Amino acid sequence: MSAGRPFRILGIQQIAIGGPDKRRLKALWVDVLGLEVKSTFVSERENVDEDICALGRGPTAVEVDLMQPLDPDRKPAVHATPLNHVGLWVDDLPKAVAWMTAQGVRFAPGGIRKGAAGHDICFVHPKGNDEFPLGGEGVLIELVQAPPEVVAALG
Repeated sequence: MSAGRPFRILGIQQIAIGGPDKRRLKALWVDVLGLEVKSTFVSERENVDEDICALGRGPTAVEVDLMQPLDPDRKPAVHATPLNHVGLWVDDLPKAVAWMTAQGVRFAPGGIRKGAAGHDICFVHPKGNDEFPLGGEGVLIELVQAPPEVVAALG
């Protein structure tokens, strides 16, 4: 399967942690562990209120998103799985999606779009199906288009 792969996974871009109340998440990740809140993202469509934190500095910093649902009874339920998703930097997102689709990888609805941090993103579905049998085996995986400085630092 790896022969002819037209893209490279460069490293971890983010981890996203969900809970019913992000203040409790911040008490550990920000107050105790010392991560810095860089920005906040709220989306009715994605049912999320999240603080975007940084672990490390510069282009190799890892984003740690602390998420709570706007409505705990609505989907997506960003708090239902505490480790909501893992984000991976990729050097060429459109090529990765096309190639992975041809290999039988199932993607979540929504296609490639702008993410909370402003990068193009898409998600590998946590479960495969009959048409696309390869999924994250229970883990939602975000593929994130790496900007040039990340490609230079990690590539």
